[in-house]
Amino acid sequence: MVRQPGLHRHPDLTVAQPFLAVLLRLQLHSRGAVRSRTAFSENKPALDKSFRRTIHLHCYNLRVSESSFREFVTAECEAGLRLDQAVAARLTELSRTRVQQLIESGFVLVNSRAAKGSHRLRGGERISVQIQPRPPLRAEAESIPLDILYEDDDVIAVNKPAGMTVHAGAGSSRGTLVNALLGRGQALSQSGDALRPGIVHRLDKDTSGIILVAKNDSAHTTLGEAFRRREVKKTYIALVQGLLKQDRGSIDLAIARDPKRRVRMTARRSIVLGRAREARTDWRVLARVDATSLLEVQLHTGRTHQVRVHFSALRHPVVGDTLYGAAAQLRIGKTILPPLNRNFLHAAKLGFSHPRTGAWIDLRAPLPQDLRAFLQQLSAAAGETPERIDAALAAYL
Repeated sequence: MVRQPGLHRHPDLTVAQPFLAVLLRLQLHSRGAVRSRTAFSENKPALDKSFRRTIHLHCYNLRVSESSFREFVTAECEAGLRLDQAVAARLTELSRTRVQQLIESGFVLVNSRAAKGSHRLRGGERISVQIQPRPPLRAEAESIPLDILYEDDDVIAVNKPAGMTVHAGAGSSRGTLVNALLGRGQALSQSGDALRPGIVHRLDKDTSGIILVAKNDSAHTTLGEAFRRREVKKTYIALVQGLLKQDRGSIDLAIARDPKRRVRMTARRSIVLGRAREARTDWRVLARVDATSLLEVQLHTGRTHQVRVHFSALRHPVVGDTLYGAAAQLRIGKTILPPLNRNFLHAAKLGFSHPRTGAWIDLRAPLPQDLRAFLQQLSAAAGETPERIDAALAAYL
């Protein structure tokens, strides 16, 4: 028998395989992923780290080296697994996301041919993996149109669309606001992070509206201090699920990283717990439409996801914000509205003292068309005329 490079068969593999096949299905069944062999193929189960370790020890013994090339032959107990699952289970030093990136780039071959991550294995295939280092993240110029609200020698204010990230980060390096600014030959301050020149505050990817950018280091320092001293006035428009009983109110809950889901934040009543930071959000109801409340929101602090996590804590999540508990689609009576595909959150106004002259500047970004269209659909489903909402939003249209 020819020994495959980098692969040492376990002496008890023949005995272990039937046991492991049962163990694999029991593991997936306990997580509700499969109930039969057919479901195993269709439901795309994911393996947790502990079970990937079990497969690694019992299905095979893969030699680990510093080489960027890996090759192995799939075992019988891996039959039915997706290609990306099997590779991630074998190469535990790689995340599932990184494995999927390598597959999409053609660096993972099945029997010398490229395949999709969803490809189902049968056992006995030769898998070749060429591990490529991640390209370094950097800000680079791109030709992307921008809606400029204000510009002078020191600052530039942009009406950021929903779906655009502010700067390069994990899993996102193209199509950013910073890249778009560089693409217009824009000089930006260099006193911050190299990935985010000019950026003194941020908006979430799925939040639209005003973002202020510094063109030079002096403006960056002055504006940064103004944000830290809470001297910048920030006003948002939000549509939240449910009817708020009062016409106005204040949310004073500290915010910390969610220990269970690291992509989320969580609101706490004590800043002592979990390194939480104080946060305050004031709100005023502009209109109530069926089972939703249209709000004007004032931020007194600038914590990550502040508006979203605060209203989620009140059990009134921002419409469209499924990360914080909002429904994927709103139901109004018997009508189910189309998905919004973003958060109904818009940075509508921003007021600040000019970093050079000290003059107060008020900026406004009109409510974007996709949010206006959603409000019209909401009004129609609720049997209301759109004029009432337009009147409530007169200052923001």
